[in-house]
Amino acid sequence: MGKRSSSGELAERVPPGQALVDKFPVLSYGPTPRFNPRTWDFRMFGMVEEQLRFSYEEFRALPSSRQRSDFHCVTTWSKLDNLWEGVRTVDLMARVRLKPEARYVIVHCDGDYTTNLPLEEFVDQDVMLAWRHDGRDLEPDHGWPLRLVVPKLYGWKSAKWVRAIEFAFEDRRGFWEVRGYHNHADPWTQERYSFQEDPED
Repeated sequence: MGKRSSSGELAERVPPGQALVDKFPVLSYGPTPRFNPRTWDFRMFGMVEEQLRFSYEEFRALPSSRQRSDFHCVTTWSKLDNLWEGVRTVDLMARVRLKPEARYVIVHCDGDYTTNLPLEEFVDQDVMLAWRHDGRDLEPDHGWPLRLVVPKLYGWKSAKWVRAIEFAFEDRRGFWEVRGYHNHADPWTQERYSFQEDPED
């Protein structure tokens, strides 16, 4: 068994308003998309010098990494010490040439889901496109075959069933962001809802 965290250490890792869970609850809008490895692809497009497309085999052949991070859901639960395996976004970005005007990332997923991030947060060292969780392939309900993992933000930014990354000059709110959720989603300042946003942002 691993070393137990002290109450002080836990307080530093659990944002305000969150409760710890051991299991990984499934929260999705709509049905779980079907996955076909023969037709699945992953694209990088928008403000790039050349669009990129990977087949499933090509994407899985990319250099992979493993990392541990905590996960915080806006519905007030947190799961600590998740072990993810996949491609770090900083490594993926080495394969694309952005135009200098690119400022934001729009994540496109199966099921018509989208979410948005500033480019600098997308390329943070702990952000990953993952296909494994805690030593096992992701379950379909958790985003198989690929989900984004953004540990510093609430879980809806860690989009499931990712199919494409669009680079954009202007920000564009995603699925939950246009439905009343905060555009940034920092759990440490409880950025849960859009009415909390600064009117000048």
